[in-house]
Parts: sequence; C-alpha cells; structure tokens
Amino acid sequence: MEEATLAQLQAALESGQRTARQLVEFYLERIATLDRQGPQLHSVIEINPDALEIADQLDQERVQQGARGPLHGIPILLKESIATTDQVQTTAGSLALLGSRPAKEAFVGRRLRAAGAVILGKANLSEWANFRSTHSSSGWSSRGGQCRNPYILDRTPCGSSSGSAVAVAANLVAVALGTETDGSILSPASMNGVVGIKPTVGLVSRAGVVPISHSQDTVGPFGRTVADAALVLSVLAGQDPDDPATLANQSQHDYTQLLDPDGLRGARIGIPREVYCGYSAHADQIVNSAIEQMRKLGAEIIDPADIPTAKQMETSDAEMTVLLYEFKADLNRYLAELASSPVRTLAEIIAFNQEHAEQVLPYFGQELLLRAEATTTLDDPIYHAALETAQQLSRQEGIDAVLERYKLDALVMPSTVPAWCIDLINGDPSMGSSSQAAALAGYPAISVPAGEARGLPIGITFVGRAFSEPTLVKLAYAYEYHTRARRPPQFLPTLTIDQ
Repeated sequence: MEEATLAQLQAALESGQRTARQLVEFYLERIATLDRQGPQLHSVIEINPDALEIADQLDQERVQQGARGPLHGIPILLKESIATTDQVQTTAGSLALLGSRPAKEAFVGRRLRAAGAVILGKANLSEWANFRSTHSSSGWSSRGGQCRNPYILDRTPCGSSSGSAVAVAANLVAVALGTETDGSILSPASMNGVVGIKPTVGLVSRAGVVPISHSQDTVGPFGRTVADAALVLSVLAGQDPDDPATLANQSQHDYTQLLDPDGLRGARIGIPREVYCGYSAHADQIVNSAIEQMRKLGAEIIDPADIPTAKQMETSDAEMTVLLYEFKADLNRYLAELASSPVRTLAEIIAFNQEHAEQVLPYFGQELLLRAEATTTLDDPIYHAALETAQQLSRQEGIDAVLERYKLDALVMPSTVPAWCIDLINGDPSMGSSSQAAALAGYPAISVPAGEARGLPIGITFVGRAFSEPTLVKLAYAYEYHTRARRPPQFLPTLTIDQ
C-alpha cells in the first residue's frame, strides 16, 4: 500500500484484493499514526466523518454497476480552502470562518465525487493561503498548527498547499488537491518530494475556492508520480459557468494518454539562468544534472535561454499591487455568497483576528490583510496599470518572448531551495524559486522530484505556454520515467552533522 500508485490501487480494487473501505481504513490509520501521533506532521486538518460510508456505497456500486473510472473508490484530500458541502469545514485555516457554510460545493469537489473519489478530508495549509503576513511561517494556520516536512521534521513543508503535499509524500493519501497563486503548489511539491501540477488559469475552475487573485489563482493536483497527477488533472479540467475564466478553455485532454517514456526526444528545452539559478548551489547542482539527463534522453538544450524580463518581474511591485486589490474584492465576493458565515467582509476578519490575537496572531501579524483592506476598488487606475504591467512582463515580453525566440517547447529551472528550518520568530526567509513568471502569466508549470541535498528533496520545474499541459506532462513524465529521483521520507527529527 505504501507508495502505491493510482493504477495499482485501482487494480487491487478491480480484482477484489482491496475494497474502498479498506483503502480508507488504511489511510485513516496512517493519519492517526503519523499525522496525529508519532512525527505529528499536522498535514490533515479534518477528517470527513462520512468517508467510510461513502466508501461502502462505492464498493456496492462497483459490484452492481462497475467502476465509474480510475478514481472510483480512491481516497483524496482537498486543501482546506476548497469548499465542500459535507460535514467538513472550509475556513482557509482561519478561526474567523469556523461555522461558515458554502451555498454550493466547489466545482473540483463535484468533479471528484462524480468520478467516484472518496473525499477523505481537508489538508492543512498556510492560513489565508499565506496571504496574511510578510513574516509568516509556511504551513502554519490557527486551525491546524504548524505542518512539518516528513523528510526532516524541523524543516518547512513550504506553502501554502503544505498539508496536501506532505500528506501525499507521507503516504497518507495517494493524491491531493492544492491551490497556487505564486508558488503554493510548485514549492511544497519540490520540498516534499512529490509531483505538483499548476494548471493554466482557466483550465480548472476556481469556483468555491477561498480566493486571493482571480488573475493568478489556480487549482491543481499533487501525486507521487506524474501519471497520478495527470490522471487527477484530467478529471478536474473543464468549463464551469461559475468561473468565467474557464469558458475560453478549449483544451480538453485525457492527460494519461500523453505519458510517453520517449517524450523528451526531439524536444527543445530552454534553461533560464538569470534569476532562476544561482541562489542555491544545491539547486544548481540538481538542475545541471537534470540537463545532462535530458540531453541524453534526446532533448535539445538551449542554455542559457533567459526570460528577458526576469529581473523586472522580480523587482517590480506590480504583482503585490494586483494581489492586494484582487484579494479584497474577490474575498469579499466569496464571503457574501456563503450560505452562512460569522464574517462577511475582510474588515470583519481583521477585527476578529485582533479580538482573538492570542489564538490567531501568536507568531506573526496580518499586515497583508491590512494593506488589502486599504485598497479601493478594481476600477482604480493603479490596479489596472499594475495588472497590465504584470501580464506584459510575464507573457508577451517574458515567457512568450523566450519560447518564441528559441523555438522552445518548455523552460526548465530548479523549483526552489532545499527546505529551511521552521522559524516561528522570524518567519520564512526570502529564497529563490521558479514560480513567479508562470504565476503572473497564468501559465502552466509542473514540479518533478529531481534529487536530494542531505536528505532534503529538490525538484525541477517545467514551464510552458498557456494550455501547454499536454506538452509539459509528456516532458515531465519522460524525465521522471528515466530518473526515478523520488525517495520516500524517513521522518528524521533533524539534520545531524554526520549526514
């Protein structure tokens, strides 16, 4: 059962070797042993009390009617910011939203249920998807506490989809859902040794997800293999009238049909060195090794293939301006549409946090919430200028420009650094990552395990044009197939000198 893929689990279900109930029971036992006790990963914030009953119903349906598909009877965790209409809370990790109820389940939740998945519960996260403080500790929420990296427990799981990545890495589930605004899938995937897919904005509906930014938010899967993540993505993708961004999406694929071990042969891969390399000797070593491996597998490597605007994006305040304006507008809209909620505005959330500071603000503040509340409306010329700048730098003058100049299929860079020590006093350090350009552009990216530094995983990220998921899945799968870089976690308490 440990490290079992979705195909292996489904084969066991189909043959009668296992039942969906037994899968749920197995994962619940591991959650009790590893998440609640033992290493105390704190990756699962809440268990669905109906999970066993749902599994029983799906087992009966399999016998009477056959399986709905490859997710039939498979347990899955959702990031706790993804709304469900079952007995499980949706609070974005915040005590302020305890007791709130959505009017409708998130689109992705409905897609998973229709495919026969068992929603096992909700995963811990960085509170408000890490858009609360400039000095936050990734993976900490006032509801779930501090999530921990299963490889070395005093290291960060990174955020904000920390619990989802940790749960998959630790075999508490085979697959989980996360969300990304800028790095919240790619970074935890890298630091926890799993595959994370950040889809193009508009490929997967965000309806029913606690928002930060409609320009950048997206929902994507974590898996221990590219095949597992691609299978889940195939279920999630689709048009949804409740998310207008999806209506322009004509890209419908069964991504599992693109899993080609020879997928790198003939591909043109660019390596953007400026900004995205050079911040970590360990990350550079991993990506340089990956480059040689891809070259041996038949890829044509263009190195360097720098994104012309990389430094401008890094130093510009355009992204933060967009996020502050959109967070206030989008969150207030989400809160207003809830069937019931103790808070209805960002201002009320700020007041709640101040009134409950001992529980909510023990380690860091809410500076970003305050800055967002101070913005005006989305009609403000300041907002529109920032959005135009962010998208122009990342799209036409950025990713599109370098891909077109060198006729590239994708870019590849280190995902981020090895995990740093959890620091609830100073918060997360400022470190390098691969995520910003794709985040601002709304373009897809996939992080795949590529190696380790003293037992800490490091991934590489494949980035492409809008709706180029088929290409990225093919490239990432071929790399993974020939490298097999993932190693299961050992739950070490700390990094010792002799390591």
